[in-house]
Amino acid sequence: MTTPAITTERLTLRPVSPEDAADLADGGTGGLAWVDGGPFDGTRRAAGGLVRAAAVGVYDPAWGMYALIRNEDGKAVGGMGFHGAPTGGRVEIGYDLAEPARGHGYATEALHALTARTLQHPDVATVLAKTEPENKPSRSVLTRSGFRHTAEENGLLVYELTP
Repeated sequence: MTTPAITTERLTLRPVSPEDAADLADGGTGGLAWVDGGPFDGTRRAAGGLVRAAAVGVYDPAWGMYALIRNEDGKAVGGMGFHGAPTGGRVEIGYDLAEPARGHGYATEALHALTARTLQHPDVATVLAKTEPENKPSRSVLTRSGFRHTAEENGLLVYELTP
């Protein structure tokens, strides 16, 4: 099954295959040209999670990971994806950007596009995201994307988005 890319005004969210994820997790580029400083650690950790899910047979491309590719120059600026398939109508999303790509609205633009598609899925009633309390830029991305702070869990702030 192939998951389609998502295109926004400035970005293409390109699905990351298990093979490309393995390369990213091992310190490679995942077959992408990255901006300086990329990929960031969160993208590499997420790629490792995708590889582990594929190894045990629970990887579902519909609930995988995307590379955020800047349309103007084809450079990857970050990663965004799910922490697994939805359960109980809820799905968790995560993201990060390479440091030089921060502060340009890329995370907000990508999050808007991915959550809009996600909330159309019949198995999803809520998209949630977690962030550290001191990560003000991430909290701002979530708020600008329509998420509401709803709880604290294991030292993290929980944000939710519903249709």
